[in-house]
Amino acid sequence: MLLPGGGLGMNSMMDDMNLIQQAQRHHLVVRELGEEIDLEIGPGDDDPAFANTPLIGGPPREPSAEDHDESKNMVMVSQLPSDDQDMSKGQPVKRKKKVVKRWREEWADTYKWAYVDVKEGTARIFCSVCREYGRKHRRNPYGNEGSRNMQMSALEEHNNSLLHKEALRLQMASKDKIIADKPIYVKALMSKTAGSIVEAALKRDPHEVEFIQSLQEVVHALERVIAKNSHYVSIMERLLEPERMIVFRVPWVDDRGETNVNRGFRVQFNQALGPCRGGFRFHPSMTLSITKFLGFEQTLKNALSPYKIGGAAGGSDFDPKGKSDNEVMRFCQSFMNEMYRYLGIDKDLPSEEMGVGTREMGYLFGQYRRLAGHFQVPETPGSFTGPRIFWSGSSLRTEATGYGLVFFAQLLLADLNKDFKGLRCVVSGSGKIALHVLEKLIAYGALPITVSDSKGYLVDEEGFDYMKISFLREIKAQNRSLRDYSKTYARSKYYDEAKPWTERCDVAFPCATQNEIDQSDAISLVNSGCRILVEGSNMPCTPDAVDILRKANVLIAPAVAAGAGGVVAGEFELNHECNSVNWSPEDFESKLQEAMKQTYQRSLKAAADFGYQKESPEALVHGAIISAFLTLAQAMTDQGCV
Repeated sequence: MLLPGGGLGMNSMMDDMNLIQQAQRHHLVVRELGEEIDLEIGPGDDDPAFANTPLIGGPPREPSAEDHDESKNMVMVSQLPSDDQDMSKGQPVKRKKKVVKRWREEWADTYKWAYVDVKEGTARIFCSVCREYGRKHRRNPYGNEGSRNMQMSALEEHNNSLLHKEALRLQMASKDKIIADKPIYVKALMSKTAGSIVEAALKRDPHEVEFIQSLQEVVHALERVIAKNSHYVSIMERLLEPERMIVFRVPWVDDRGETNVNRGFRVQFNQALGPCRGGFRFHPSMTLSITKFLGFEQTLKNALSPYKIGGAAGGSDFDPKGKSDNEVMRFCQSFMNEMYRYLGIDKDLPSEEMGVGTREMGYLFGQYRRLAGHFQVPETPGSFTGPRIFWSGSSLRTEATGYGLVFFAQLLLADLNKDFKGLRCVVSGSGKIALHVLEKLIAYGALPITVSDSKGYLVDEEGFDYMKISFLREIKAQNRSLRDYSKTYARSKYYDEAKPWTERCDVAFPCATQNEIDQSDAISLVNSGCRILVEGSNMPCTPDAVDILRKANVLIAPAVAAGAGGVVAGEFELNHECNSVNWSPEDFESKLQEAMKQTYQRSLKAAADFGYQKESPEALVHGAIISAFLTLAQAMTDQGCV
């Protein structure tokens, strides 16, 4: 087991995190519009009933003797003799002025979003929009912290800030007006310059939650870079606007003869370094926001790799699960009828992503070949990366991303004077990446114990082996549930509607989808002993989860760097010299390990150049983004304003 570093104050931190976890499991009590509410912890002054109302959902609590004694002491203190009291003797005690209904409605409407966190050892209730607490968030503008004018000035100052207004507008944009499970996260930035970049993005794309989350993480990592050179502000503003966004209709006919319509996307984000490379994802959740976020992440990932190429992403909200081969073929052909004109060796080469495998890529390429009128482009057999049937080169194309994750984690462990032998590893997902991570973990002597799907997760305390992985592949190939695994291996267990992050572990590999680890999951990971998190999927952690992991000193290997294995393998395949030779698995792994080592070293060097210590949980994340951005910025500067 990896032991946490000294001086972390883990006991007190665990108490704080348990408090946060408790708050996350319940909903704060918010009364009907127009009634009095108070976002400060403790009894309210105006509403006697509020003192006994729990802030967090649960059974009502009877006043304890301790509470009674405390209130009694307060009365005794107020009855102490004083000159002022003698002068006012006989006059009725003035009660605090009630807040008029108009103000109550305004505050209740403004602060329906709230959450509990610990600030300087004290539990506070924060505004979910701006992540602040204090007098600006009190229900009562006549509170004891100042006059009515002072309180209203504080309220106006808070509500008139652009970040708050834009975030609030985004929250109110849904049909239900409140998106309580998916609020926008406005990260606190040190510099006004970096903040202005985020403000501009919020103003331009207020509804693209995933993309805004991604760019905020990048801007946060680049604060020191931007502070040193203001020229990078204009570069960043250009970088955040994709070069080309393609949204189109995809009509197709199912086996019953009924017409269906889906939406197709392709975002060619940036080609300053070369032609675009990026995946196709077929999943019902696909939106333009997710496509932009994936394209942005792919652009950074490609820039950090040893091969300088552009970034793109695309796909559709089509769900291939449960569809026949003919239905998938008809959809892919209709999808390619629009996409083919934007693809090519010197334009954009797509690859596999979630929901897109060898079958889908085969159908897509077949229609592309038919429409383009040729099979191969100069020096390259085929025009897509991914399906082995088109390549005579590397033999480990599909394994590269998963293997690369483990290679990257091994480099990180080596710097800690550790290795994988005997370490418990939890893995989410059960697709190509996750299963190949399991394979390489077993080869390194680790003990991988979990996989997951959309319905729950499977845990095998004895650990997976190659035979069990083969059985998992068989289950997935037949579109069966992971629950069937437990019927063969009785000591395993499948948990419905759950995630694997509560299992005791040393290293975590989230390989499912974006934002799969939320705040409560991050707390569970910390409590489970996790010391390293290797991002197999793009942006697997919510901002709240990232904050928890960093506070607990969990080292994060970002997907921008750790997930570069697929990029490296794809470029091997496109290299004419590689295609003229049949690479053995050993040769290919050697090349892949060397490429991952270069990526790791570049990330650490960039972090060190801008003052991030190697032991910092932010070092690899910020270093990878800084290195990728500087490469892109140099190319964009050299090419002028295009």
